[in-house]
Amino acid sequence: MESQSAFTAQTMDFDERVRSSFAKQTVMNLIGAELVKILPGEVEILLPFRHELTQQHGFLHAGIVTTIVDSACGYAALSLMPAAASVLTVEFKVNLLAPAQGERFLARGKVVKPGRTITFCSGEVFVLGSDATKLVATMTATMMTLLGRPGVDEG
Repeated sequence: MESQSAFTAQTMDFDERVRSSFAKQTVMNLIGAELVKILPGEVEILLPFRHELTQQHGFLHAGIVTTIVDSACGYAALSLMPAAASVLTVEFKVNLLAPAQGERFLARGKVVKPGRTITFCSGEVFVLGSDATKLVATMTATMMTLLGRPGVDEG
């Protein structure tokens, strides 16, 4: 599943900027998510299964599925933004296609169309098992580039 980015980052340090911002998201630490891939316009986040993150049927909660794919899309967008920019989600739609049940979950965010102010992304969440990979959710998301906003830190 190795891929090459269709985009070019505006800055050489895009990887470090994404990692630094991700580290500030305490919710990612809380749920145990980690960055596993950063390319210009594409980010992957891995989340191991934890019972504390499930809903009443034992499936990974839809809110957690949405959280990891929203972050993957946001960081895919940030990877293409100028050095002083930060990113903010302004809209998304999630389709839950199958119960999120398995050992590990991989959220992949990709930029579809970058823009100066608005970037459109798509995302997918897969359950990774020992014998199969299964698509459990998709997302479309609109991300906003934030520049020079008082009270909003870079990243």
